[in-house]
Amino acid sequence: MLMIHIVFEHANVEALRKSFAIDETLQGDIVEIKDDYAVGPLKNIFNAEGIENRLQWWKGILKDGHYDGIADDGHVDDNKEVTDLKTRLKADDKEVIWIWAAQNKHDVSGYYWLVSQLKDFLGRVFILYLNNLPFINEKGSIFYPTSLFQIQPKEFVKAKKLARPITVSEFEVDADEWTKLCNEDKGVRLLEGGKKLIQKDYNYYDNDLLKFVGKDWLKVNKLFHQYFGKVKETTGDAFLIWRLKQLIKEGKVEMQGDIKSMKEYEVRLPGDTVMLNEEKYSTGNFQ
Repeated sequence: MLMIHIVFEHANVEALRKSFAIDETLQGDIVEIKDDYAVGPLKNIFNAEGIENRLQWWKGILKDGHYDGIADDGHVDDNKEVTDLKTRLKADDKEVIWIWAAQNKHDVSGYYWLVSQLKDFLGRVFILYLNNLPFINEKGSIFYPTSLFQIQPKEFVKAKKLARPITVSEFEVDADEWTKLCNEDKGVRLLEGGKKLIQKDYNYYDNDLLKFVGKDWLKVNKLFHQYFGKVKETTGDAFLIWRLKQLIKEGKVEMQGDIKSMKEYEVRLPGDTVMLNEEKYSTGNFQ
């Protein structure tokens, strides 16, 4: 049996590869699905119009900063990856796919996007979903990983026992669920539990981000350090940088410096917002 492993985060590639030295039966090619389907437009995601719309959205997100040009350099082309996977499976009926997914919105969104395109290969597509499953960390304690790269190489060998073929029912139900999410056309997906995704508007993360913006100037890299250290439900920094720029455009946040570098520009609340917040605290009126 020739195995193709699918992961949804770059750090997972090397973590999984290390397990091959422990168990040679795991050896196979590793394919990374690079896009983050937990954010951004999904409408008509499987046709040319929807694919181009999503690409243009990402270009807008990534421009004028550290990520400028990434959407244009060709290194992210998940649709080509799926086309290549289908070609391989058609050419060799001994090849199988193992989809590795941890319990997080990024992996689950990627799973839905991928499995919706593989229904022609029933019996050859397996899922390994680490849903509320205990593992042993480096200190010997039990923990519940939310990402594959948190697992030690020897734990991947144990995890392989979870592999099971995706059923006919799952191919149908999960594809329908993904279609429903795509048609809702919202910008943020959250994992509610199991494989249940719910959706929110693009501004979902704004309020938590604003909690760390005060009346004094603060470097954006320090703002994000505080945000990621204290907020439980987060997303990628590229998306958050875009949202911060939207807040600046809306006048909810002031900035100074070079916006192309998180280390070179600072943000703070506008003066009237600070005065309003101070008035609420002094009067006890939070309505």
